[in-house]
Amino acid sequence: MTWAVLSIILISSVKILMTCLPTGPVEWLIRKFEIHSKLSETNVTVTIGGKRLEGEDKIQVINYFNEATFLKQHYIFPGTEELFLHPENSETPLVIDTKRGKKDVRLFVFSYNDHIDVVKQYKKKVVAYSLLSDNLQKRSLAVQGI
Repeated sequence: MTWAVLSIILISSVKILMTCLPTGPVEWLIRKFEIHSKLSETNVTVTIGGKRLEGEDKIQVINYFNEATFLKQHYIFPGTEELFLHPENSETPLVIDTKRGKKDVRLFVFSYNDHIDVVKQYKKKVVAYSLLSDNLQKRSLAVQGI
């Protein structure tokens, strides 16, 4: 009987703590687990086809990326990471190198007519997801000469 009472008290206190957290810790928890994180201009390197983007072009690409709408995450089966990193039907990807905390993160941005695929690579993990950004799609198509 005492275990039941103690477990109810423990669960109730956890529920109260989770629903009444201040804004700061809640935002930290959300940022820790979000897939499509925002980029800052200071610690980002943007390249396309080995050519580094600087100045206004870099800021524009980062802003378009940050404003993009998250569509869905793609599940990557173990052993198929290379298929996502080098898809057959894509043009030259936009490569974004950044740091998230102490980890180096590399984002491969593949643009298509109707969506954008992003493949995030850090440590030995690979995460793929789709975005919707008309501005980033138009910019990528203009750079590729289409």
